[in-house]
Amino acid sequence: MEYTLQSIDSAIPCEVTIDDDNGRYMLRNADTSGEIFNSASELTQWVQQHWNEQQFVNPEEFRQLVHHLQEFIEIE
Repeated sequence: MEYTLQSIDSAIPCEVTIDDDNGRYMLRNADTSGEIFNSASELTQWVQQHWNEQQFVNPEEFRQLVHHLQEFIEIE
């Protein structure tokens, strides 16, 4: 699962990648820095603590991302 969100602070979009088959859980911030996690639940917690819908051009995309992340970790 890959998501791209357009931040209001940068022309470069934020990206979230959850690749359970290959054990890849990572994201890229608006400032192009990145974070790598050991699990989808760690990534989800980080997103909920550090990002909010006001940071993005389309707040609904952020809400959908959080919803999909929560669904994903429920079936993990």
